[in-house]
Amino acid sequence: MNYLIVGLGNIGVEYENTRHNMGFMILDAFAKASNVIFENGRYGSTATISHKGQKFILLKPSTYMNLSGKAVRYWVNKLKIPLENLLVISDDLNIPFGTLRLRKNGSAGGHNGLTNITEMLGTQEYARMRVGIGNDFNRGGQVNFVLGELSSEEQEEMKSICERAVNGIKTFALAGPDKAMNIVNTKVK
Repeated sequence: MNYLIVGLGNIGVEYENTRHNMGFMILDAFAKASNVIFENGRYGSTATISHKGQKFILLKPSTYMNLSGKAVRYWVNKLKIPLENLLVISDDLNIPFGTLRLRKNGSAGGHNGLTNITEMLGTQEYARMRVGIGNDFNRGGQVNFVLGELSSEEQEEMKSICERAVNGIKTFALAGPDKAMNIVNTKVK
């Protein structure tokens, strides 16, 4: 069975270590732990990981965040991925830093990347894992916060966040979204 795992972010070194690139960071950690590298392709970079009989195609769109739907639609169609085998990973400023929330479907919650994916797919019926970045910014400072670099404390926590997210991705494919939600959506101490 094939699964398309999309990590949202923006390409370019200026965005590498920003809160908006949580999806890219998690896929990079998954690829590194699996000793695979990303290859540039149409609308993004991909890496393929086989794990316990499942094939994970990791996609980091090169279309920039707000146009991610173009890349997702292309790869879903090219690989003939059923939407129940699609998982999109994005940042979320409405939940505390490091908190993971997996859902089988739902609204974009104000996230422009998810909004574009929903528009391009014509449905909200795809799974998404939101990675909390918190909302520690002054009024009007949302853009600078989201596109700001992770603090040193946040960088320290990224290894644990990535491990939990990768475990959630594997569980999503191996045991289904309900089991993955039970694991991913638990409170971290």
